[in-house]
Amino acid sequence: MTASRKLAIFGGTFDPVHIGHLIIAEIMRHHLGLEQVIFLPAGRPPHKPDQVLSSDNDRLEMLRLAIADTPSFTISTVDIDRPGASYTADTLLTLQQQAGTDCELFFLMGQDSLRDFPTWHRPDLIAQRARLLVALRPGVTVSLADVERAVPETTGRVELVPVPLIGVSSSEIRRSVRSGGPYRYQVLPSVADYITQHDLYRE
Repeated sequence: MTASRKLAIFGGTFDPVHIGHLIIAEIMRHHLGLEQVIFLPAGRPPHKPDQVLSSDNDRLEMLRLAIADTPSFTISTVDIDRPGASYTADTLLTLQQQAGTDCELFFLMGQDSLRDFPTWHRPDLIAQRARLLVALRPGVTVSLADVERAVPETTGRVELVPVPLIGVSSSEIRRSVRSGGPYRYQVLPSVADYITQHDLYRE
């Protein structure tokens, strides 16, 4: 049976969510005619055990503010709600069950993540449960043939999509807030106001 709905999963810490995230999500949505892009804030990323994140509530609220006017964007709290480490293979199984059999899942990632994909936990299951939607980034090189050799399940399951170079990162925004530097136009005004009102990212 051919899937009648296309959903993309966009994972990340989103600490904070910025315009780069939103631009990539919208380009991917338009490129593939996606019904929805589901933002998936990370719970406890196993590959970043020492990373200090803002509270789940703050990251979720900034996401809600950022996508409030975009009906095709939504949020899943599966990773945040699950105790212990968050593995993409497990998350995709849960989302697959929630979405139903008439839905095709895409997992959105950057080109740098595709390069590291063979080292992820159960990349074979990830590729079986979702097609990989990869944002091509200038200056980043990765051999799709190497990825397919390492993880045969990715063969024919990777979609490469050019996106504009967006020099914005959450870590740089946090550093700018701490140092009193400018950051307002790197996030939506509602998110900037939330950061100010809740005194986020300051020592």
